[in-house]
Amino acid sequence: MEATGTDEVDKLKTKFISAWNNMKYSWVLKTKTYFSRNSPVLLLGKCYHFKYEDENKLLPARSGCTIEDHVIAGNVEEFRKDFISRIWLTYREEFPQIEGSALTTDCGWGCTLRTGQMLLAQGLVLHFLGRAWTWPDALNIENSDSESWTSNTVKKFTASFEASLSGERELKTPTVSQKKTIRRYSVDHEMRNEIYHRKIISWFGDSPLALFGLHQLIEYGKKSGKKAGDWYGPAVVAHILRKAVEEARHPDLQGITIYVAQDCTVYSSDVIDKQCTSMASGNIDDKAVIILIPVRLGGERTNTDYLDFVKGVLSLEYCVGIIGGKPKQSYYFAGFQDDSLIYMDPHYCQSFVDVSIKDFPLETFHCPSPKKMSFRKMDPSCTIGFYCRNVQDFKRASEEITK
Repeated sequence: MEATGTDEVDKLKTKFISAWNNMKYSWVLKTKTYFSRNSPVLLLGKCYHFKYEDENKLLPARSGCTIEDHVIAGNVEEFRKDFISRIWLTYREEFPQIEGSALTTDCGWGCTLRTGQMLLAQGLVLHFLGRAWTWPDALNIENSDSESWTSNTVKKFTASFEASLSGERELKTPTVSQKKTIRRYSVDHEMRNEIYHRKIISWFGDSPLALFGLHQLIEYGKKSGKKAGDWYGPAVVAHILRKAVEEARHPDLQGITIYVAQDCTVYSSDVIDKQCTSMASGNIDDKAVIILIPVRLGGERTNTDYLDFVKGVLSLEYCVGIIGGKPKQSYYFAGFQDDSLIYMDPHYCQSFVDVSIKDFPLETFHCPSPKKMSFRKMDPSCTIGFYCRNVQDFKRASEEITK
């Protein structure tokens, strides 16, 4: 009887903590994130400039992503579309119970697992869709009743640009058959991209069957002495992700592997061996690799001497982001402006989405606006990620990273 009573107390305690965390993380303040017009913005190897050419024209600020004073609106739209297209994975509630616990939410404890999922998702986006890919509906996920000032300006720029090209249009207009071929290719390409977009998100669903879902990651974490409800550090998550990809039996995932650096050291021969294992089994293509490097950028606080290093990493086309954050709060760092890091925040509790149903809603898997944080607030413990499509790519990346 005593044991049963203890179990009941534990269950009640779990339910109370879950309810408290759900209330705590189920709303978010709509704070504005300001970007300077004078400094470039780097997002996962892509550079955006916002300075506006017409210094006499002021554009009003908007909520979410706000640019001070004057901007090149086209670049603002491109940046926003690029950022929103990244896959955003946050706390969820009311998902199937995690085996061995009474938990049906990860509110309050699962943030590092979520940022690890975001980094892996970006690696898979690069692998299947490429860095140039953006979600066609990215700019439609905010309230449709408030058309942004940037879209109005873009239309003016577009109209002006089209008018300047009108003299050349007659010479360069493709024939009807060419038009049909181009249109058919475009539709087929968009359909393929949409299939992979949904497939990647479904691999991170909150169900026991999802390959990289929270339930599976917790199972792999048990070998590191972790269980549901525990705090997971960036280094532990790196090894959990490696195990998850190794154990994935999906045919689409046989061409990708993960290498985790030991003691901040990447051994080139070991990486190349992992990439070439498929060649030994008769596959002529070498594997793509996601390289995860757990590092510590200082003692109790991050050493500001590492600022240029972090900027350099996020400027590389091979970078898939950083699992980092503030002490006990994990963020997915994807870019920077000046001395501030740009990140996606998993600390927002959303309802469970069943990704097994056809045409499940995608909106909650894409973050509508970026956040910024001073580099000085960054926790020194983090894991840096890189993606290399093949051995040649890895060698080029090694040269860039070594610089």
